Amino acid sequence: MASERSVTQSKSEIGESGVSAQVNVNSFWDFSQGTIMSAFFIGIIVPIIISFTFRNKFGKKVKERGVTVVVGGEPGIAKRNHRYLSLVETASEGATTLATLFEDSCSQNSLQPFLGTRELIHTETEVTKDGRTFEKVTLGNYVWTTYREAFQEVLSFASGLAAIGHKKGERLAIFAETRAEWLITLQGCFRRNITVVTIYASLGEEALAHSLNETEVTTVVCDRKQLKKLVDLSRQLETVKRIVYMDDETIKSEPVLSGSSSSWAVLPFSEVKSLGRENPVDPDLPAANDVAVIMYTSGSTGVPKGVMMSHANVVATVAGVTTLVRGLGTKDKYMAYLPLAHILELIAETVIYSAGAAIGYGSPLTLTDTASKIKKGTKGDASELRPTLMTAVPAILDRVRDGVRKTIDSKGGLPKKIFEIAYNRRLAAIEGSWLGAWGVEKLLWENLVFQKISNVLGGQIRCLLSGGAPLSGDTQRFINICFGAPIVQGYGLTETCAGATFSEWDDLSIGRVGPPIPSCYIKLVNWEEGGYLPTDKPMPRGEIVIGGPSVTLGYFKNQAKTDEVYKVDERGVRWFYTGDIGRFHPDGCLEIIDRRKDIVKLQHGEYVSLGKVEAVLSASSYVENIMLHADPFRNFCVALVVASHASLESWATKEGIIYKDFSELCEKKEAVAEVLKSLAEVGQKSKLERYEVPTKVKLLAESWTPESGLVTAALKIKRENIKKTFAADLKHLYEQ
Repeated sequence: MASERSVTQSKSEIGESGVSAQVNVNSFWDFSQGTIMSAFFIGIIVPIIISFTFRNKFGKKVKERGVTVVVGGEPGIAKRNHRYLSLVETASEGATTLATLFEDSCSQNSLQPFLGTRELIHTETEVTKDGRTFEKVTLGNYVWTTYREAFQEVLSFASGLAAIGHKKGERLAIFAETRAEWLITLQGCFRRNITVVTIYASLGEEALAHSLNETEVTTVVCDRKQLKKLVDLSRQLETVKRIVYMDDETIKSEPVLSGSSSSWAVLPFSEVKSLGRENPVDPDLPAANDVAVIMYTSGSTGVPKGVMMSHANVVATVAGVTTLVRGLGTKDKYMAYLPLAHILELIAETVIYSAGAAIGYGSPLTLTDTASKIKKGTKGDASELRPTLMTAVPAILDRVRDGVRKTIDSKGGLPKKIFEIAYNRRLAAIEGSWLGAWGVEKLLWENLVFQKISNVLGGQIRCLLSGGAPLSGDTQRFINICFGAPIVQGYGLTETCAGATFSEWDDLSIGRVGPPIPSCYIKLVNWEEGGYLPTDKPMPRGEIVIGGPSVTLGYFKNQAKTDEVYKVDERGVRWFYTGDIGRFHPDGCLEIIDRRKDIVKLQHGEYVSLGKVEAVLSASSYVENIMLHADPFRNFCVALVVASHASLESWATKEGIIYKDFSELCEKKEAVAEVLKSLAEVGQKSKLERYEVPTKVKLLAESWTPESGLVTAALKIKRENIKKTFAADLKHLYEQ
């Protein structure tokens, strides 16, 4: 892969970075049967009559969202956004760098709330019956910093960097979880024209050392948890001189240094700001073409690569996305919890502050009322903040969907039946049926059923942005109906500053990622080996190539790889070859249908697209995660399946299967047979070929987490790492 694209700790959680999505819907069912009967009559019979009466007054028109355009470079078919004749490069006049964009917003919105962090009231450790320990926190209200106050913090931190000896031309790395200080650090660096190296907090030791050494970082800003990793790794770090650690009220002790770290200058974040206030220096602002960020991917295909982004690159994506977020302004509140080291979150927060909106910080472990780190009775971050905007990667939304379904299934009986009726009525409407729930009936179901569910994310969400990978149609429909908010799907890569496509709010179709954003072109070019051509009928197909001002400068100290996937055409437009395969729909929207590197040719000549099949089979209720494996010297596929605790245990209970623990259940032949049966049914329903569906599977009890090195921070599988870790199991599947 070229880059990032974009129990009870169970399927409702993402490893140690999990999002618990079980929903307390007990109060949802507090109504009488008389009320239900009245609701059915008023909500279903009447709207159907109204729908038939007015069905011809609302003809459905095909809206052109992507327009064909003539561009340079390799032949193919290219599209631009229908709203703009030329590519958008800046959000406002003169705001050509991230430093200027930030300063302008702070000036225009000086008294508006900007950065929100929750008060920590209490921490404690809970011990489960099996002896496992979990940290639980009691959190209070959000405490807000205004735009004016945040700007002053940025100025102080920028001056503080000069005071501690960080020199012009040296690079600084941010190695921390998402929090307000992360953004303050970033903007402080831009005031001194310092290139920032961003590193995932979940990155392994080898990749961490590689990233810091390759970029010759001299100063690292980190949180206390990551500081320990740096100290342990200090003998391998060649250029680090200074560590600035973010203050943590749960840790009162001074950091303990050892080995090579003993020579480092180690200071708390607050002290650096204090030094800056006492010793202010003039800004040294960047130019548009200066490198703002070297962003390291999470290395899904090996050693992470550092993508060089200029200020102009990031500003172009922000400008393009800002034009598409309807009504974005100072009344909006954004829930920030994804890694800021991921381009999706960095762009999202930049879009938010450029519009003067508020950013409330949280974490996956405290996001909802039932999140794994939240003390019972304490509100989760979303419930407390009540955000209007959120971003999520598909894996998180899949787990939210599964958590809601699990809660409803556990109720059973009449409550479950009511939910199914409401859901199916709304689903019919979304799919275009005049017999679905519209108008009065839609409002009825929203108030009677779905409002209680939407409260898990605060109940005020007006838009959810899904990025990182295409979202399954099932999840898209489920979240849209249950949470009452459109899901805007985006597609992009680190190499394009996340910017490529962005679905429009009124587009309720599934399986697509929208038209090009106004700051780039999308082109499909020939991939003859795979049989994908722009001349294909009824829809043009080919490798997706992205061009425009948001396409980054290339890979740091890796010219060979840069030359392989970046091209500049005769008009001076820079293009990035994604390796993804797509097709254009008649309205100009893009659909991702394949991936060049994921295609394996079996023994008898059949081609299997691993990623495509995995996306389909993930719809099985027994699948928490899956990796399909195809040996070119065999004529069938096998798979590793991380089993869903809830679904498989529920099946085992119904079947009377006796087992000691979940690991033992995963080893039972009956469980393996049941999962294989489910995968076959899902594959047949989605019209997969027989050779694409795994013939044998290995069920795994332990989740794949970023900390284990088996998935990226965006929760996409690291295929090579998984193959290496489970090599013996894969070999056994083919030999048994």
